[in-house]
Amino acid sequence: MNEVTLYTWIGFVLFLVIMLALGFISSRKTKNVRDFAIGGGSLGPYVLGFSFAATYLSAATFLGYPGWSYEWGLSNLWLFLAIIGGGPIGVLMVAKKVRKLNSKQKSLSLPDWLGDFYKSDILRVGTGLILLFNIFYIAAQFVAGARIFEYLLGMNYTTGLLFITAIVVLYVFVGGAVADIYTDAVQAVTMAIAGLTIFISGLVLFWEGGIIGTFSGVATTLSHQDYNFVQVFNPESTHFYSIGTVLGAITMQWAFASAPHLFNKVLGLKKEKDLGKMILTYVVTASLSVLVLFGGIYSRVAIGDVAVTADLALMEYVTWAFPAILVAVFGVVILAAAMSTTDGLFVSISTVFANDIFLKVLVKRGYVKVGEEKAQRIALQISRFMVPLVGLAAFLLVLHPPAYLGDIMWIGISGVAAGTLGPILYAVYGKRKASARAAEASMIIGLVSYLILYFGNIIPSTMSAGAVSTFIGIAAIIVLSRFLKDKVETGEEVFQQEMKAN
Repeated sequence: MNEVTLYTWIGFVLFLVIMLALGFISSRKTKNVRDFAIGGGSLGPYVLGFSFAATYLSAATFLGYPGWSYEWGLSNLWLFLAIIGGGPIGVLMVAKKVRKLNSKQKSLSLPDWLGDFYKSDILRVGTGLILLFNIFYIAAQFVAGARIFEYLLGMNYTTGLLFITAIVVLYVFVGGAVADIYTDAVQAVTMAIAGLTIFISGLVLFWEGGIIGTFSGVATTLSHQDYNFVQVFNPESTHFYSIGTVLGAITMQWAFASAPHLFNKVLGLKKEKDLGKMILTYVVTASLSVLVLFGGIYSRVAIGDVAVTADLALMEYVTWAFPAILVAVFGVVILAAAMSTTDGLFVSISTVFANDIFLKVLVKRGYVKVGEEKAQRIALQISRFMVPLVGLAAFLLVLHPPAYLGDIMWIGISGVAAGTLGPILYAVYGKRKASARAAEASMIIGLVSYLILYFGNIIPSTMSAGAVSTFIGIAAIIVLSRFLKDKVETGEEVFQQEMKAN
């Protein structure tokens, strides 16, 4: 066993002990499905800000995105602008109004919130089913964990995949959202430190008389390998080959801010007035973490075209630049990044079946006749037992590893955004409430548009296809809200209701 493997095992075991201990402590606070979903809605701004950043960024930030930098060069830095520009704008546009509306609705998830706002079980269940797209997202995090186990611990890919799946499933099964949020906060701090360390390391190792000189030298080395590496738009890049694809990436980061596993964080905030503190904490933490994008560029400069797979380019650089013990630390940080997003996704999907479908539809509509206390117990059991089923589905999806884990992740994000952002934005900014029929149609039109554009290979970039589909869904609800009205909004039925009331 070499030094890196030994240190990685020690670091990972320590990390695992801490995470499982927090999960066990959290399980003692998880008494019902509300606790499991949003931590009881009583969490502070700083812990939620850290948690939001950790969940927003994921392992794709530390493996997939540097892999894109390694493959496509400086054009991938557009992603930094997309994440730090698009994401916070999305949060600022949506979070405050959503949090205010939820002070009355008391919803536990995105499908729950939309179903309550539009008074539509079709929207509630439909949005819940759309969230199954996030199995792609979970699968991408499993790939990241498997790659780290493969690279640092000498496991084969399949064994590593089994290992990371079992760990995350057990962890979320026990703790739910409280475990998710508090451990995410710890993970976010480590991710920010790692991103800053990677950025500074390149300045130190490639220093040429100043920051400008250093980056000029880096660019020169890149251009000698491939002239496209230093282009503003790289024609070989899947995601940044034109201004249109850049705008698509920014749009999807903006839309991603309303993703269900992030949406739950906003609903978990105890005091609405603390939302600004939460967002500032998230922005600072994310900005430092995303500096890791430079790791892929540094890897190309330091080692050239020798990485076995692009997703491991950062680890190749870390192994080249740092002593064994720090290589192990970076490996643990990346595993933490994978877990920080995956646990939140598990919670959001489990909540769909337990709360949004079982409690809000089957029990509320009388399809399942049980008392309230028993219904809550059953819902908590459903939320927990959905975890291994979702884990199995994600595991099978990436049993054969994808070329780029970032691409498979964005299949999930784009599908969710296309089907949900229209109803969300209209709820927040519409001058008058759209009908349930208009919101339902927007959901279907946005999702179908994405399926056609991406899986029909009309737009090859997942982010660009998602952006176009999202705008189609938004346009659909704006137009259809003028024509599709709920039955109670017609004049005759309003008159009849008023007569009955009198």
